[in-house]
Amino acid sequence: MSPSDADQDSGPGADPGPGSDPADGIPAVAPQLRSLRRLAGLTLETAAGAAGLSPAHLSRLETGRRQPSLPMLLALARVYGTTVSELLGETVADRDAVVRAADMEPTRAGGWTYWQAGASGRAMQALRVHVPYGSQGDIVRVHPGEEWLHVLRGRLTLRLGDATHRLGPGDSAHFDSLTPHRIAARDPDGVELLFVHTLLQSPTAALCLGPTPGETP
Repeated sequence: MSPSDADQDSGPGADPGPGSDPADGIPAVAPQLRSLRRLAGLTLETAAGAAGLSPAHLSRLETGRRQPSLPMLLALARVYGTTVSELLGETVADRDAVVRAADMEPTRAGGWTYWQAGASGRAMQALRVHVPYGSQGDIVRVHPGEEWLHVLRGRLTLRLGDATHRLGPGDSAHFDSLTPHRIAARDPDGVELLFVHTLLQSPTAALCLGPTPGETP
């Protein structure tokens, strides 16, 4: 991936565009992003490369000049060996076994809305996610670990490598996330799902977030 801003801003990690609200429901995460990167002992260049971003783009995230999308937050959480909730500075009781519905505050990132459905400090992260129609369906994700999703409402198109699967309410998928995968809602009202993914414990583990080689997003 080219480190130039022009290349980065035209790829899947690009800014939402001039019509997007820069706040978009995301708290000011810049200081937390910088603090966690330093805590992991990673340079800006190393962390950016592991997350599939350019150093310039990660620098803009850390200085608050850009807001990250949910895929970016997931990528950076894996690189730093933490959770999206910690990146956002959310406080969840350590090792609390129960998450009450009243305590699940919605957060919007990159057009998606998600609710934290699990506690912090675990080897897996659980989210309830609403994916709007036409949002980020062209983003291909590739990273170590496993993912499990369960459709609660609406219909979902899941592309795993060269295979395309259509899931409806009650359907689930469990797959190795090193397989290039895409998620897209099929209905105008979007799709709501439960989403669980494993967190990397090594902040230096390789991770790629972007289009598959030779494919235009």
